[in-house]
Amino acid sequence: MKAIILARVSTKDQEIIGNSLQAQIDKLKQYARRNNLEVAKIFSFSESAGPRIRKKFEEFIKYLKDNKNIRIILAENVDRITRNFRDAVDIDDMRINEGLIIHLVQEGIVLDAKADSNKLFAWEAKVFFGKQQLNRISEDVRRSYDYKIKNGEWCSKAPIGYLNKRNESGKSDIIIDKDRAFIIRRAFVEYSTGNYSLSEITKKLKEYGLTNNTKNNKPLYKSQVHHLLSDSFYYGMMKCKGKLITHNYDPIMDKNLFDKCQEIKQKSLKKHFKYADKPFIFRGLIRCAYCNCMISTDRKKDKYNYLYCSKFKGNCPSIRVKEEEITEQVKTLLKKLILPKNVYEDLILQLKKQKESETEFSKNEMKFFSQELKRNQKKLSNLLDLKIDESITQDEYDKKAIELREKQNELTDRINTLNISEEEYSLTLIKLIDISLRAYELFESSEVEQKRQIINFVFTNLELRGKTLEFELKKPFDVLINLSNCQNRSNWLGRKDSNL
Repeated sequence: MKAIILARVSTKDQEIIGNSLQAQIDKLKQYARRNNLEVAKIFSFSESAGPRIRKKFEEFIKYLKDNKNIRIILAENVDRITRNFRDAVDIDDMRINEGLIIHLVQEGIVLDAKADSNKLFAWEAKVFFGKQQLNRISEDVRRSYDYKIKNGEWCSKAPIGYLNKRNESGKSDIIIDKDRAFIIRRAFVEYSTGNYSLSEITKKLKEYGLTNNTKNNKPLYKSQVHHLLSDSFYYGMMKCKGKLITHNYDPIMDKNLFDKCQEIKQKSLKKHFKYADKPFIFRGLIRCAYCNCMISTDRKKDKYNYLYCSKFKGNCPSIRVKEEEITEQVKTLLKKLILPKNVYEDLILQLKKQKESETEFSKNEMKFFSQELKRNQKKLSNLLDLKIDESITQDEYDKKAIELREKQNELTDRINTLNISEEEYSLTLIKLIDISLRAYELFESSEVEQKRQIINFVFTNLELRGKTLEFELKKPFDVLINLSNCQNRSNWLGRKDSNL
């Protein structure tokens, strides 16, 4: 008679303690020889007997149903065949109605359609206890998961920019990936400017060499970059079951930068760019003066770019305008950003004084917040001691721990913001002076991407009325226009500010 061998382990521990797949197979083959049974097929696999779909076990059941001439199963014990009611029902049905015979070698039990009540009770009892064991394991896993989450521990693979590792005590930990973290932050900084689409950021990350944190180390897809730019983990909050919870790991950025990116992302979702990835200078920067819809750009004959109202709200009197006509108007304005030498020297002197004042203020703020952070960390440590000594209940610990971690996250954000502000202040200062001195020259010689940055830096509230670009100038560029020796102060370029 033909038989099927079924060998299975559900954990690595079962392999270690001598219950390996090969050990089961060898034992079952010996049993088959002793009982003159021909082994037609061996099913051997390692997987959980939990509620997940187990493909190999389903293959085993299908093989039994397709091969009616094979009616004997050889297994070490009940646990190797089934540990849940669903599988037990399928096998029992074949035992009763299709002549299936089950040999449980280790337990010395043979079950067929005429099995007595004692054997059936043993079978059903072991299925029941197996199910109970699975339930208990699942409950322990859930309890462990909830405990870790409450204590600010991430229970899954670390996001790109972080690494999973074991600390000195052997406990799982997450640390910043020094090879990737700075690229992640750079992506957020660049996206927050509003100068780049998601596709452009994806392309830049590929150029920067950012890869995923899997074995294949492939560049990120656009969807992965979208998820990355939406992940609150980077500023100190992990999302679990729809809730944001403070985690214990070092943030890569502050919440302000993250929030700025979310605003940009929301705005981009409302824009309907036909050529979202094309290098158009005014893409997403101008609105229609008549209906406030976004001005779009399209390309004709692969040569000419035209600006036109999307007319999303219906018809309006706007017209199509060549991109170069609007670009010329921008150039005309930039030529007038003249910074007289005496004003330039005085400005540099004042900015240096302001920088010194800002630096001193930042140092004092940094000192204060760092001391507050140390005090808060000490409170967390003392709170844990109280919990270990059982001086407070779990609920009391959880409530206070959440409060202290939120405070810790807030203080960390303030410190990071101060560091970033110092850096951004210096960069903005350099950029301001550079553009003030040679705005037209920079614009004329730059690529589309840099042109967009200059427009964003100098202008605000850009609108297109007919063929005229209307705008406001950001400070201090509005002052520079007033300082310039402009002979003709008529309504050139259709400026909104009548004093210019």
